[in-house]
Amino acid sequence: MTIKKHIPNALTSLNLLSGMIGIHYVMVNGPFYGFYFIIAAAILDFFDGFAARMLKVQSPIGKELDSLADLVTFGVLPSFILFLLLEAVSPYEWLPYVAFLIGIQSALRLAKFNIDDRQADSFIGVPTPANALFFSTLPLLGTSVIWIENGLENPWVLTGLTLTFSFLLTAELPLLALKFKHFKWKGNQWRYLVLIISGISVLLFGLAGIPIAVLSYICLSLVNNLVGGHEEKN
Repeated sequence: MTIKKHIPNALTSLNLLSGMIGIHYVMVNGPFYGFYFIIAAAILDFFDGFAARMLKVQSPIGKELDSLADLVTFGVLPSFILFLLLEAVSPYEWLPYVAFLIGIQSALRLAKFNIDDRQADSFIGVPTPANALFFSTLPLLGTSVIWIENGLENPWVLTGLTLTFSFLLTAELPLLALKFKHFKWKGNQWRYLVLIISGISVLLFGLAGIPIAVLSYICLSLVNNLVGGHEEKN
C-alpha cells in the first residue's frame, strides 16, 4: 500500500483536528476568532478532495471520513460559536440551545449530500462550509457596521438567523454552481456578480466581508431560480 493513498485521508483528519481544536478554543476564549479554525478546515477540505482526484485514490471510506470531519468543523463548531453569542445576550437560559439546530441540520445536509446524485456538480441547500463561515465571521462584521453590532446584541435576531440558516441547510434550494464551462458574460452573469460582490466585500471589510459574500451567493441564486436559470442552458 503506497503512501499516496493515505494523503487525502490525512488532510481530512487535519480538517477534523482543526474543528476539535476550534471547539476547545471558543469554549475557553469565547466566540471570536473561531473562524480561523473554520477557514483552515475549509482549505484542507478543498485540498483533500483535490488530492484524491489528482492522485486517483478516491475511496468510499474517504467520502465518509470527509463528511464526519465536516460535521465537526462546519456543523458542531459553528453551533458552539452561536451558542456563546446567544448565551451572552439571551434573557432565557434555554434560548442558546437553539444554536444546536445548526449542528443537527448540518448532519442531515451532509447525509443527504452523500446519497443525492443531483449534487454532483452543484448544490441544493446552503453548503455547510458557507454556513459555518457566515456565522463565525458575523461578529467581525458587527465590529465594522454599527447596526449589525446592534443586531448581534438582540437574541431574537440571532435566533431568527439560526432558524433561517438551519432551514436553508436542507432546503430544496438550487444554488449557483461556481464552475465555469466558458468565461463569457452571457450564461455566467450571476456567477460573475457573486464574485464581484464577494471581492468588493472582502476588500472593504476584510474577513468581515465573508457574511456579505455568503448572503450575496444565496440571494443571487434565488434571483437566478426566479428568472428560470436560463444561463445554465447556455
